[in-house]
Amino acid sequence: MFYYIEGAVAALDKNLAVIDAGGVAFAVNTTVNTLSRLRSGERARLYTYLNVGENAMDLYGFYDLSEKRCFELLLGVSGVGPKAALSVLSVCTPESLAMAVVTENEKMLTAAPGVGKRGAQRIILELRDKIAKEMPAAGSGAAAFPPPAAVAGVPGKKLNDITGALAVLGYAPQEITAALHGLDIESMSVEEAVKAVLKGSVK
Repeated sequence: MFYYIEGAVAALDKNLAVIDAGGVAFAVNTTVNTLSRLRSGERARLYTYLNVGENAMDLYGFYDLSEKRCFELLLGVSGVGPKAALSVLSVCTPESLAMAVVTENEKMLTAAPGVGKRGAQRIILELRDKIAKEMPAAGSGAAAFPPPAAVAGVPGKKLNDITGALAVLGYAPQEITAALHGLDIESMSVEEAVKAVLKGSVK
């Protein structure tokens, strides 16, 4: 229904930003990461997600589309609601969430208030299943993504982790190959490479 909301930041609170758009103040639920990039009195644009429940209608907003995408992915995990998704994204950036899934780092996810060991395992399992289904050859890792010459010398595991993390974030195989072309990922960590792709993308 809403793609984004833009206006002056009227107030900031815990997991809440109030955006004055045309004289109407919208209470937007958001993450610690997004809140850290907002300043009271300044204009901001938040990409939104409207959650309609039986007894509530809540608006969620994110500073960039990659964070919104992660929020939607988390909502697709069984047992994960909007509050838990916000909690995860308040301790994880999109790239660190993707890495937590790829490396099966439960500890990073359980750092989010309200997310226990079982919840973390479920997030990892279901999002890894998503990668397997979307990769052209499930479980084949880098072999499913013919690397451009610029990354031909990168060790297989590193390339697997990068492509897997980008798949978690919704990138198709062809998009991953195109995004990695020209990046000097030999000199980057996996998370730095993922971050570089996100910065250079409009997704």
